[in-house]
Amino acid sequence: MPTSTTAHRAWRYSTLAIVLHWLIAAAILLQIVLASRMEGRTPQAFAVTQLHKSIGITILLLSLARLAWRLMNPPAPLPAAMKRWEKVLSEVVHVGLYVIMIGMPLTGWLMVSASKTAIPTLLYGLVHWPNLPGIAELAPAAKAGAHKVGEVGHGLLAKLVWVLLALHVAGAFKHQLLGKDEPVLGRMAPGAVAGRWLEPRLFLIAAAALAVIVLGLWVQPPLPAAAPLPPPAPIAEAPSEPAPAPSAAAQTAAPPPAADTGPVAWKVQAGSTLAFATTWGGQPVEGRFDKWQADVLFSPDALDRSKVTVSIDIGSVRTGDDQRDASLPSGDWFDTANHPKATFVATKFQKTGPDAFVAHGTLDLRGVKKPLDLPFRLKITGDTAKVTGSASLDRLAFGVGQGEWQATDSIPAKVAVRVQLTARRDGR
Repeated sequence: MPTSTTAHRAWRYSTLAIVLHWLIAAAILLQIVLASRMEGRTPQAFAVTQLHKSIGITILLLSLARLAWRLMNPPAPLPAAMKRWEKVLSEVVHVGLYVIMIGMPLTGWLMVSASKTAIPTLLYGLVHWPNLPGIAELAPAAKAGAHKVGEVGHGLLAKLVWVLLALHVAGAFKHQLLGKDEPVLGRMAPGAVAGRWLEPRLFLIAAAALAVIVLGLWVQPPLPAAAPLPPPAPIAEAPSEPAPAPSAAAQTAAPPPAADTGPVAWKVQAGSTLAFATTWGGQPVEGRFDKWQADVLFSPDALDRSKVTVSIDIGSVRTGDDQRDASLPSGDWFDTANHPKATFVATKFQKTGPDAFVAHGTLDLRGVKKPLDLPFRLKITGDTAKVTGSASLDRLAFGVGQGEWQATDSIPAKVAVRVQLTARRDGR
């Protein structure tokens, strides 16, 4: 064993290599713990998965930095007392660990880049991380194949990591506890004395590992947003000039002009909303469509000739969480690539009470047409109409939620649809 400070520094790893080693080791252990919490379709698992992605990219960057440093600053030879087969095995394990440290993040990155859900990667919720170049633009079949390669590779490397870590840790313990002439631990834990069973640095390493495990089990990244969305952007231009306030008489009774015996054309005003509500793992989720148009021809006195057509830009869906919203246009959900629009057409209306009606129509969503009844309340004051309505539809009947999302244990099949709009007589 070296005795002088100079000899000791020449014999152990450099300070930068030591720092990178322990940072990467802690991150890998944290990843293993987090991976055990990623199962399921809950908001908690989703948030943990996003953190897992961030740590994976961090490991990749740290590992590339360590590899570059090692290539420029080769470590000193292993202790001469080590047997040849031990040195060979040590080199094999070290090479394997580099494969793990770089290969696992790369295969995970490939899976994310080729995923059909297209969820963006935000490092720690702050920095956008791009997809692997060229993967997102692949044809669907090639993209699915790339995802499969990443998935299989990631799974195999995940199994290999257990073998390599076991060999790495077992070798460190063997040389520390049984090899007084093999000062291996001291290369990465300066000051450790080979052959000393009660080596304080071993206890520090064990305590740090336990702390990382507890952190992995305890940490809960921010869940996807569940708060109400901010007011929607205008869906229609407001009148260039303010309309005159209705008279008191008009507020009391506002029938259409006597000469007008047919349905009235209405123009939907800014601030109207087409929204939906559901839950995800018990957490409420509210969403809306920011781009939609409604052609309204309606009169309570001409229900048999009234008609409403609503065209919805499905890609404008918003729920208040960017990563969740990025997945909704995918094939698992709305499949906007093949079905960019949804339409609701109602040609039959029924009055059910004072200011209460039901629109009997057909919803065309994701290429599936199903009848849909929309109960609503209508209040007409002068030239202004206010409508509030709600209905319940089965998302699975329209194919919204494919694969694992067909299960209703996390997201129920029934989704509440809510309409709140203000309209003015067209042409006024």
